[in-house]
Amino acid sequence: MKRIGILTAGGDTPALNATIHGAVVRGNQLRLEVVGLLKGFNCLFNQRVPHIILNPLYQDIPELDPTKGGTLIGSSRDYVDSSETARLDMIACRLRSLGIEGLVCVGGDGTLNGLQPLAERIPTVLAPKTIDNDLGMNYPSEPDEWARVADSEAKTGYRYKRIESQAVFDLGHIVNYVTPGYATAVFVSAQGVERIRTTAESHRRIAIIEVMGRHSGYIALGSAYGRPDLILVPEQALDLERLVERVKQIYDLQKNVVIVCGEGIIDERGRELGAESRSTDPSGNVILSGAADALRAKLIQMIGDRYFQLYRRGDSAREAIFTRKVGHTQRGGRPILFDRFYAAQLGAKAVEMLAEGRNNSVAILQYDLSRGFHVADHDANRFRDRWGLIHARQMHPALYDARLMKPSRLGIEYLKPIFTDAIGEDDMEHLRQTLFAQGNLSQPYHSINTDINKRIRYLASEEPEPAVQ
Repeated sequence: MKRIGILTAGGDTPALNATIHGAVVRGNQLRLEVVGLLKGFNCLFNQRVPHIILNPLYQDIPELDPTKGGTLIGSSRDYVDSSETARLDMIACRLRSLGIEGLVCVGGDGTLNGLQPLAERIPTVLAPKTIDNDLGMNYPSEPDEWARVADSEAKTGYRYKRIESQAVFDLGHIVNYVTPGYATAVFVSAQGVERIRTTAESHRRIAIIEVMGRHSGYIALGSAYGRPDLILVPEQALDLERLVERVKQIYDLQKNVVIVCGEGIIDERGRELGAESRSTDPSGNVILSGAADALRAKLIQMIGDRYFQLYRRGDSAREAIFTRKVGHTQRGGRPILFDRFYAAQLGAKAVEMLAEGRNNSVAILQYDLSRGFHVADHDANRFRDRWGLIHARQMHPALYDARLMKPSRLGIEYLKPIFTDAIGEDDMEHLRQTLFAQGNLSQPYHSINTDINKRIRYLASEEPEPAVQ
């Protein structure tokens, strides 16, 4: 093997460039040329296949900075449909024309699903990333717990449902303990909680802070480091009566309440509070919007204006209860030390896997008390259910205390090894030196895309390709 390709797919995370950097450094050591495929799987649909050489003469290009967020080779939410065999064959032909003998895809569960048909045509492996921390398994047998249930409203005529687990949960059984991007997202979210607290405290308010994660509560769980009063996660159906009771108890005591809610929280019937519309992104994921706003409306209705008027802390519940979204700041910016370090190791591991002849495998980050964090690999087929689908990992209920609405003791034990030394001294020094640098006032932002555009190459195709069916 002399040349491999790498692409980044799905939503951006702060650690993507670190993963690419780790892959390129290992490629240099193994004398492999690494080709960056631009805009994820979207690049493969383009007859000219725009790409760049990331390590000409086995030297990584200067634009490849592992401390910079985002991805220098771009990303998209386009994926390959496994039923389009002609298009898949064409993609494989294009990669061979580029001399690419193996492919590293950097992504989450959607990317792992998307690369399955490609792995039947060219050696393909996954280096994980996702701020949602939903790529992996709580225990090896978890994919067997999915069942198909008839649903006339679904396009396929069925939907997937989890059956009751028979497995004993243990932190040592987790496959892929944590994904690059998660630690930085929690860092940003916890800071957001701390900053909103002072406003809630000063003005005697109830703040609802919405964090990302889709149907996974890991970011909300990690936001406990910002010391919110209550945390609501998608894996636990909302008990509104209990929530209102706890909000009143806390408000009576300290005259302010801070609630963190995951964007995918559900009501007692299992309906998503934030799924106000059924619109989807290009990957088919329902676009979640308004979980915090929907929760605020329910609290306004159930607590009522009179409660706040008696305290002389506002004329209405609408005035006293406010929402904020941490939003896309969780996805961007400089990755903290934990993410940079392990993203690079996972990128390097993915390249090693290709060099060793592996295919349809995943580089994973494992943890145990004796070894600490260490990289390994796992067969992608073992992530699939009996019908071949890979499901996003949900936070195991044992990590959350539904009565206290906070991390359980086991949840605290899960979080501690990730975050104890997650921030490096250079992270704070970089902030001190760069945020208020005088040049920021006079010099415009210089986009990495400007420099990468100068390096783009294209596949020359003299003969027309066959029409895609």
